[in-house]
Amino acid sequence: MRLYRVSAMTMLGLLTACSQTMSRDECRTVDWRTVGYEDGVAGRAGDRIGEHRKACAEYGVTPNLSAYQAGRTEGLREYCQPHNGYRYGAEGRNYYGSCPADLAAAFVEAYDAGHELYVREQRVADTDAAIAARRYDIRRLEDSIADAGLTVIDDDATAEDKTHAVVDTAQRAERIGRLKAEIAQLQKERVRYVRELEAYRATVAAR
Repeated sequence: MRLYRVSAMTMLGLLTACSQTMSRDECRTVDWRTVGYEDGVAGRAGDRIGEHRKACAEYGVTPNLSAYQAGRTEGLREYCQPHNGYRYGAEGRNYYGSCPADLAAAFVEAYDAGHELYVREQRVADTDAAIAARRYDIRRLEDSIADAGLTVIDDDATAEDKTHAVVDTAQRAERIGRLKAEIAQLQKERVRYVRELEAYRATVAAR
């Protein structure tokens, strides 16, 4: 297999390029009001302009702050609506506290409601993943027990090998028992989580 080596300077260049918000051509031709609007309508944090400034400084371009802020203010008023707050919360996305005071309360209330849905859905998903992981471990242990069984009946295996196989089988069987108990507990928790999720969805739908 061929290995590729990346120098520290090359890696630094790649990371820098990835962190830049704008290219050279964009910096030189951009409408800063439009950039501000796009950042505002996406709900990005107020320090986003600093990232643009850093990206464009390399090309000798300074952002038009007043135009950017005017566009961002316009975009925020579109972004900071309750339906967007709920959607962002339900998707598990971050809110950066960027909404103006007259819109913030309704937005945050909707965001919190959506985020509560996200938390409840994620709890079910995490439990499903935990159950699946334990089932995978059980299958792996069962396969190893089968292999150990072959060792025990193998005429060419030494007595020491057979003893180790018997001990390993007992330990793995014990581990399987613990995993099955954990799965049973997780399944009980999942029933409760699903019930709570469905109840919350019904509450939200009734609003």
